Amino acid sequence: MADDVRNEMSFEQALAELETVVQQLESGALALEETVALYERGRQLAQLCQSLLDAVDLRLQQLVPDSAGGFTAAPLVLKE
Repeated sequence: MADDVRNEMSFEQALAELETVVQQLESGALALEETVALYERGRQLAQLCQSLLDAVDLRLQQLVPDSAGGFTAAPLVLKE
């Protein structure tokens, strides 16, 4: 996927398009060439969604003290 497309699509946009791609593929009404092209687009969109989720996961970490007197990154735990 081109970098310019990556920078222009939000997670929500990519996910919505991916859902449309999946519905079209599941319909089974496409020619082989269309199916292959749509499958490739779906893989690109899935990779984009995963990379956006990974970036959010990195942002949602906290530093916690470790046994050596330093700090370690750990998943963010929200207290109620």
